[in-house]
Amino acid sequence: MEHVFEHVTPFVGYVYPNETDFPWSQLIVIYPYITGLVAGAFVISSLDHVFNIKSFAPISRFALLTALCFMIFAPTPLLFHLGQPTRAFNAVITPHWTSAMAAFGYVAGFYLCLLVLEVWFAFRADIVAMSKVRTGIMGKVYGWLSLGSDDLSEHALAIDHKVARILSMIGIPAACGLHGYVGFVFGSLKTREWWSSDLMPVIFLLSAVGSGVGLVIVLYVIVSKFRKTPIIDETMRGLLYVMFTGVAIVMVIEGLEILEMFYKAREGIETVRELIAGPIWVGMYIQWGMSVFALLTTSALLVLNVHGKRLVTWLFLSGLAMMIGVLAMRWNVVIGGQELSKTMKGLLTFTPELFGRESLFTVLIISICPYVALWLVTKLLPPWGEKIEPEGRAFDVHKLA
Repeated sequence: MEHVFEHVTPFVGYVYPNETDFPWSQLIVIYPYITGLVAGAFVISSLDHVFNIKSFAPISRFALLTALCFMIFAPTPLLFHLGQPTRAFNAVITPHWTSAMAAFGYVAGFYLCLLVLEVWFAFRADIVAMSKVRTGIMGKVYGWLSLGSDDLSEHALAIDHKVARILSMIGIPAACGLHGYVGFVFGSLKTREWWSSDLMPVIFLLSAVGSGVGLVIVLYVIVSKFRKTPIIDETMRGLLYVMFTGVAIVMVIEGLEILEMFYKAREGIETVRELIAGPIWVGMYIQWGMSVFALLTTSALLVLNVHGKRLVTWLFLSGLAMMIGVLAMRWNVVIGGQELSKTMKGLLTFTPELFGRESLFTVLIISICPYVALWLVTKLLPPWGEKIEPEGRAFDVHKLA
């Protein structure tokens, strides 16, 4: 069977035969990208739960569900990449504490459990209410989800809120660790100049927050248009502040990384120049072009104090640009680093397959799955505080007590 990594050809200089294999494909590109979306969405949900910033209250629960759905599919690219996916559990049952990759099973497992618990406490009142008004199979489903806890007194709801806040406080450093770990994996690889950087964990973490904020903005606008509900201006302004801060800091840190790399001018830096001007030039243009667009747009929105439809339109485009730019950055890092020979004497070019186990089609399907899961979960657990109507009588689930 033809292997995806056989589609490589020398580009410039020379490489050795054992350097013509690409161990990491585009599946490893979307793996840190999806985990980054998780971290960013969770940060948005925490701004209300932890810091009590009320402008984020209308989207905090939606952002929390977004983080959960994307986290469920975060390990999927790795499982497709493995020849024997069932062996992934070996890293958990036989821990290897000197391996950063082996630690991912524990980090991801802990974070997924934390998200599930926080979602349950954040939605427990809704689950109990729906278990009382829904009939048939869905009534039983909500009854099971309530886990036998049907107390909706003020004291019980206060405990739910307190526990959810504590879990969210734990989740903030956990989210930073989750995606900082991905950058650590690349930054600790000293054999490749393109990866070996002390700033790599910071860059991955900050860009993750930026892409996650962009995701929440895009989804919030689309869902609001679909539901025909007004987009809250105060919420969009809050997202604008976070987006501007994230884009500005990410661009500064990434610029410092490249400047430091060329300033040190270690052996092989000329090959890095050839890499930027050669195989990944398109990705670099997309990465920096989208980042500059997002920075200039958010800056203009802040300076001109834009509100209303213009704010929604331009912030939506900025969020979409940030998502595209961070995806290009992941490609430039993962694939670009492998296009550099280990001897730093030559370059390769990578041509992905369209169909197959590690193809662009597989990447597309995996990328769509979290959105489908989010649509289904929001049907099960509506995050917008809608009123439930049992037998034609409408009431707010949070006032059942």
